Amino acid sequence: MFLLFGANAGAFAQNETDSVNGGIVEKLFDTADKVVASMGRGSWTFIPALTYAPETSFGIGARAIKVFKPSNVSDSVTRPSSLPITFLYTLNRQAIFTGEIDLWTDHNRSYLNGRIELTDYPFWFYGIGQETGRDAEEYYATRYFYFHLDYERKIARGIYLGPRYEFRADDIYQKLPGGALDSGRIPGSSGQRLSGFGMVLNYDTRDHIFQPSEGVFHRLSYMGFHSLFGSNFNFGQYVLDARKYLGLNNGQVLVGQAWLSFTSGNAPFQHVSLIGGSDLMRGYFEGRFRDRHAMVYQTEYRIPVYRHLGIVIFGSAGQVAGGLPAFGWDRFKWGGGLGFRYQISEDGLTLRLDIAFGDQRAFYFGLNEVI
Repeated sequence: MFLLFGANAGAFAQNETDSVNGGIVEKLFDTADKVVASMGRGSWTFIPALTYAPETSFGIGARAIKVFKPSNVSDSVTRPSSLPITFLYTLNRQAIFTGEIDLWTDHNRSYLNGRIELTDYPFWFYGIGQETGRDAEEYYATRYFYFHLDYERKIARGIYLGPRYEFRADDIYQKLPGGALDSGRIPGSSGQRLSGFGMVLNYDTRDHIFQPSEGVFHRLSYMGFHSLFGSNFNFGQYVLDARKYLGLNNGQVLVGQAWLSFTSGNAPFQHVSLIGGSDLMRGYFEGRFRDRHAMVYQTEYRIPVYRHLGIVIFGSAGQVAGGLPAFGWDRFKWGGGLGFRYQISEDGLTLRLDIAFGDQRAFYFGLNEVI
């Protein structure tokens, strides 16, 4: 009888403890949801932007994002459009303003994307090639304006085709005296003005824009920059971005990506193929390795944890090369890490915190998924 009572008392105490712990957890998530809800003003979400990446150190500013459908769209088929606007100032004395429009109309038969950047960007250059060492690092600072616009029209089920225009102008106002950029031998080291036209071909069967769990997104683009368009560098660039989303049990998702970039002609160092940063090879500094051609393979395993919280396990492999024969299995750089996600809208927008390991340990805090 004592054992039975003890067992019942233990079970009661355990249930009570679980209830208390569960109540605390629920209150924490309720508070988080209220904080997220307080960021919204109608269709706009305003986020005090505190970011971190190796390329910027800590950044503080503001981010606003509007998720909407055009006023003449009332169906449930047309994908949500988005308008993010961001201003950041970082501890590396970088000032960054970006605005972008992702516009879906006409029952997903038309897609328009435009982006503008105004940036004062002190940065680091490690040289050209796969084997550049950290001792080759040199500081430079540039002010640049960037703009692109592409319009795609659906030509078959899931297939979109359309033109693209890009413009970028750099004023490099500071270099390391006696460094590689200061020597004038590196294309683009005295600044650049790029203007080019190209074409984009997409095959897109994703079930959602912000949080896809099924389908593919394959994008092939070609850009040609030429003096006929006002560019002071003549070169071409092909980029293939192929992604596959596979839904598993209990809301888990496995994602794979292959990204390939091939450059021909006389491209400036700012626009050759490069790896590193928050989108390609987390754990490596953005532009840590750059050359005419590059390839990156990435995978993510996304796991829902509780309510709006999830975790992501990711890995990547990549390399750069001056010519296609130089690519090799033994030349891959490897990276990986763990991330946390918190969904902040019904459309699937998420806050992202990643801890990555490559040739350095790096932290990334930002908005939305990488792939």
